[in-house]
Amino acid sequence: MTLTKLRNIGIAAHIDAGKTTVTERILFYTGTNRKMGEVHDGQATMDFMKQEQERGITIASAAITCNWKGSQINIIDTPGHVDFTVEVERSLRVIDGMVALFCAVGGVEPQSETVWNQADRYRVPRIAFVNKMDRTGADFFQVVSQMNKYLDANAVPFQIPMGAEDDFKGLIDVIEEKAFIFDDFERVEVEIPDGYKQKAIEARAVLIEKLADYNEEILELFLEDKEIPAALLKQAAREATLKLLITPVYTGAAYKNKGVQLLLDAVIDYLPSPIDVGAIVGIDIDDDEKSHTRNPSPKEPFSALAFKLIHDPYVGQQTFIRIFSGSLKSGMQIRNSTKGKNERIGRIFKIHAKDREEVSEAGPGDIVALVGMKYTKTGDTLCDKEHPLYLESIHIPPTVIELKIIPAKRKDQGKMGEALHKLSNEDPSFNIRYDDETEETVISGMGELHLEIIVDRLKHEFGVEVEVGEPSVAYRETITTEVVSNYKHSKQTGGKGQFAHTVMRIEPNNDGDYEFVDNIKGGVIPSEFITSVNKGIKKTLERGVLAGFPIVGVKVVLTDGSHHAVDSSDMAFQTCASICFKNGFLKAGPILLEPVMKIEVNTPDEYIGNVVGDLNKRRGKIESMRRYRKGSQKLNGFVPLMEMFGYATTLRNVSSGRANYSMEFYKYLPVNKATQEEILKNLAKKREEGRG
Repeated sequence: MTLTKLRNIGIAAHIDAGKTTVTERILFYTGTNRKMGEVHDGQATMDFMKQEQERGITIASAAITCNWKGSQINIIDTPGHVDFTVEVERSLRVIDGMVALFCAVGGVEPQSETVWNQADRYRVPRIAFVNKMDRTGADFFQVVSQMNKYLDANAVPFQIPMGAEDDFKGLIDVIEEKAFIFDDFERVEVEIPDGYKQKAIEARAVLIEKLADYNEEILELFLEDKEIPAALLKQAAREATLKLLITPVYTGAAYKNKGVQLLLDAVIDYLPSPIDVGAIVGIDIDDDEKSHTRNPSPKEPFSALAFKLIHDPYVGQQTFIRIFSGSLKSGMQIRNSTKGKNERIGRIFKIHAKDREEVSEAGPGDIVALVGMKYTKTGDTLCDKEHPLYLESIHIPPTVIELKIIPAKRKDQGKMGEALHKLSNEDPSFNIRYDDETEETVISGMGELHLEIIVDRLKHEFGVEVEVGEPSVAYRETITTEVVSNYKHSKQTGGKGQFAHTVMRIEPNNDGDYEFVDNIKGGVIPSEFITSVNKGIKKTLERGVLAGFPIVGVKVVLTDGSHHAVDSSDMAFQTCASICFKNGFLKAGPILLEPVMKIEVNTPDEYIGNVVGDLNKRRGKIESMRRYRKGSQKLNGFVPLMEMFGYATTLRNVSSGRANYSMEFYKYLPVNKATQEEILKNLAKKREEGRG
């Protein structure tokens, strides 16, 4: 199959917009599945994890291959719940085009905005599908106007619905000027009914006017009032979509099998092939000012990005990769440039959700799973050993919530550690650390649901029952002023002693990351010990100084020091740097940072006072309120995560169960002085109890 016939697409949207149902219909119509799976009865092909079937939501993005009209489509189904946003992030990094799904009733919801912004970051061309036109309250044109207002999508209807809610009969193709109705699984072409002819003419005029902005041939025909052929409109629409100038909008009701075949046609017509996307740019391994390009051709040197790891009980760990250039064959040796290690390719699989097909070779544009990779993790670059490069990795947001866990049976400690290690390999937004002081294992993630599912997987997949503590907020520590710290570490304990001396300037770093600068002159600290200094500081950053939380936003400049020809060692300089940094940190106005969440609440008008009052009590800041639908409002703001535990129950109570909300991480911000004192006091008390 030629590369022009390949489409790598993602399906992304807000939770409950019907992504998995749409995918199930696509698999049915493309002949990949013989029968339809349904989310509500736990039979969806793409949701094959037990936790997905129980909750009726998609957690892990599954990759699947199908064929339509001579083209191959690789689909990545992604979760809509904000706790699994890293799944969307890594899928967007490797797809070429996206179908953005919207519910005809809910319209543009909070997570739709998050996904849209993520797609903007990776410049992914997209088409939109307004689903659930058969539901009460469905309003196609309202959703299109919200897309333009809130997403700046330049959304253009390429179809318009005939009717809505129970009267949703079918669709009109605006370019081809044809109408379709749906009889069970068949689409039937019919004459455009008289009642919709004027609407179809108006919609086509809007589409032509939009495309005339980007195509001179259409503009000339438009100005001369001549007929514009459908083929020319399609060609211009494809070009405009690929350049992210417009978003074609389609519609239907996937659950009722309406509109899915036409959506598949649109994927082929308007979303890019690897050839359209063109060359990928990588960074030179030795010089990050230099770059290398790789064209999507089997003749180019091999390059690929690992974007997902899954632990499979039958074949072990599967590493999903997207190949950008060159060919991959079983038995080949390749380079993991991120880790600086070689990997040997074992078995290569193409994935059909639960099923897998072994292949001996894969090429540009392919998304395959590799079995037997030793070092490769999410975000790593794989490349030709003779032509190494780095590809842009995957943005992983910081964790915001922590949970202490212990195995229910003491003998399961090792088994639990192994299972957690496998889970953190799979999911880079899930972290584990061991608290030496309290001798507890602490897991952290993106939200309460995220950790709840991890605990569930420990039990069902790995057979480890665990006891769980109360969730707590993952704070960070930082400084507010600049200080110079000077420390000499000297120990004589018979035989070889320990000696190290460092002088460092510690200052706030507004970028939020840790930065180390070596300003040593004249070799007063030998270069091999400078890496020891950096290592010693890094270990301290992980453990924190003020209250044991990771340290962020500091820059350390090593300015002076001294060493001893015999007594200086790697360990001595690590210890010295750690103590020197701690001393300085405590004098540099240390503060705690807390995760602040972006919140959106949809509430009927009569409860707005209750909702706002409750958020104010939680130290929330309301940023905006807007009319959402008739009789209800959308409220946006920011609230510290520590105030949000149990919010779902409170919101239900203050709104008689009629309001709903969604929340996502915004950023880490300083805690006010009174709150900080209270947090530190509570932590000290908990530690005392832990020791007791």
